[in-house]
Amino acid sequence: MSALNRRTLLGAVSAAGTGALVGAAAPAAVAQSAATGSRPRPVAPVDQDVAAAHSIDYKALPQQVVGVDVEQLMTVHTASDIAPLRQRLVAEVWKSADGRLPETLPTVEQAVSAPELPAFTGLRRIDRLTVELPYGLRWHAYLLLPRRAGAHGRFALYHNGHGEPLDTMQRTAQALVDAGYGVLLCAMPLYHWNPKEMRDPADPGTTVTVGNHNEFEPWESETFSTLRLFLEPLAVAVNHLVRTYDPPSLQMIGLSGGGWATTVYPALDPRITRSYPTAGSLPFFLRSAPPKPSPTTGDWEQRRDRHPAFYGICDWPDLYALAAVGRDRRQMQILNRFDACCFNGVGHRSYDPVVRQRVEVIGNGHWELLEDATHGEHTISPHALDVILWDLDVASAGRP
Repeated sequence: MSALNRRTLLGAVSAAGTGALVGAAAPAAVAQSAATGSRPRPVAPVDQDVAAAHSIDYKALPQQVVGVDVEQLMTVHTASDIAPLRQRLVAEVWKSADGRLPETLPTVEQAVSAPELPAFTGLRRIDRLTVELPYGLRWHAYLLLPRRAGAHGRFALYHNGHGEPLDTMQRTAQALVDAGYGVLLCAMPLYHWNPKEMRDPADPGTTVTVGNHNEFEPWESETFSTLRLFLEPLAVAVNHLVRTYDPPSLQMIGLSGGGWATTVYPALDPRITRSYPTAGSLPFFLRSAPPKPSPTTGDWEQRRDRHPAFYGICDWPDLYALAAVGRDRRQMQILNRFDACCFNGVGHRSYDPVVRQRVEVIGNGHWELLEDATHGEHTISPHALDVILWDLDVASAGRP
């Protein structure tokens, strides 16, 4: 059988076997809607004009999935595997012996003016959180407190990536504020409102300007992981939300590099109840696969060659499971099939059913993947946002 025919066949089999039609409702969700009379899960067709402009690489499984046994890639088999694996990952990020997340708190300024943010309506006030990181690096986040808080008492984190425009952040956060959520706006270190200055590791008395994450290499060492610069701010910010507001649940949504953070951080911190990483990752066996860019190595924080100890502990399917397992916990990975940037195509159909089934077998939590083919942009689309809001409002109804 030719490579093309084999790929076409694999793609067809996978689509049939996993229900990968864009926006397709999971059977449990359909049954729930029918039983409760609640609104059904949003569905949307493939944008045929966008699809017609893309090659077969966006529609059939790549050759790289042939011979890969995703079940064997996963080390999470039972609930008893979760805590030790999470502890190992945390210990590697913080180079600690106890594998515990930091317990520190940020500096908080209440009722600030934030002209660097897009416009929001329905706010009671905006607070600014500041986290002091190693080497003098600072990280800021903005907490949007709604004028009318929802009876649910929930809070959410929205995490942007490597400097994407703020329109997706604005649209997503505004929808959450309108639904009564307190929303913490996060950005990656060095990007948006976050400073670029930190101390030179070779000369601590000197401050240098760091242009992007690939320039973090001099700070990486056997005793310090630069992953800490990405993940510690989130832990400290979550400490503030939990200690100040004691929310019944914390949701997390992220795009691109923020999608990476929304995958990795909930895997390390079970206080994140529901997570929706968008265009943020693929398992390493798919990184060399088309469509584009090929290969998709990812940025500094994504690369196994830059962080061999961390990514040597487990591959992405285990991280997905860690983020999904636990009482009332859910993760929905969102990938744009025709994404103009990254993590596009349909290679995810090779691991989607495996991760989903593994979480179901463990029996505590929920994981699924939404393949969004309604557009060709690097964004959280209106359709994906509708599904996220449905998942929070309907699929998670009656839960914290």
